Amino acid sequence: MQSEDQRKSLGAFVRARRESMTPEGHDRRRRTPGLRREELAARAAIGTTWIAWIEQGRDVRPSAETLARLAGGLSLSAAERDYLFSLAGRHDPIDLSARAGASAPSAIAALVGQMDWPCYALDPAWSICAANGAARRLFIGLFEYSEAPNLLRYVFAHPAARQLLPDWSGRAARLLAEFRRDYGHGMADPRVTNLVLGLQDESPEFRAAWNAQTVLAREGGERVFQHPDDGRLHFTQHTLSDVERGDFRVVFLEPG
Repeated sequence: MQSEDQRKSLGAFVRARRESMTPEGHDRRRRTPGLRREELAARAAIGTTWIAWIEQGRDVRPSAETLARLAGGLSLSAAERDYLFSLAGRHDPIDLSARAGASAPSAIAALVGQMDWPCYALDPAWSICAANGAARRLFIGLFEYSEAPNLLRYVFAHPAARQLLPDWSGRAARLLAEFRRDYGHGMADPRVTNLVLGLQDESPEFRAAWNAQTVLAREGGERVFQHPDDGRLHFTQHTLSDVERGDFRVVFLEPG
């Protein structure tokens, strides 16, 4: 639910963006800066009253679709759009992550490439969009068939994962509980929903764990692997988020 401060901040932001826009025709006789409310309403295909109420910080709840049209009418950048929806307490119906493609953002790819420890990046569907050589060696079989394999599909459907993870059942259940927390933010992404539907058919263990509705934060801690060539390996896992794109994750494993 929106707080009074959020409503006031949202109203001030919308008004400031409206007044910063250049009206069509550049009418120099105008005394008011930027667009008038009725001009923005026409651009956004929403009512003038809605714009007035939002700018006044009234206790109204415009729908996500109304906010999306308002964002388009204001020509907001991705960061401004995210700010608008966060102040309004709504989920953006347009999936910006899917529109950006499957490749890792440049800052994330650069960070992964510079790490000596095993390091990889996850996109919103938890497909691995960047991985260094140490990660490719550690996760035996993960990159066998695809350059962008999915971490959940690997753990639940690849036989090598059961050998690599000594406590497979516990690790798999925790991984899925951590994924569910992100799933709540990525349900508009067809890659995310298709992954869940597919794994429910592929893996009885996935289906049972998914139906358990367990949710956990993605936390670090000790991780043990039984590698076929390197033997038993101990790491401390660290996860970074909000690295250029908040819907991506960077995971690295510090040798123990």
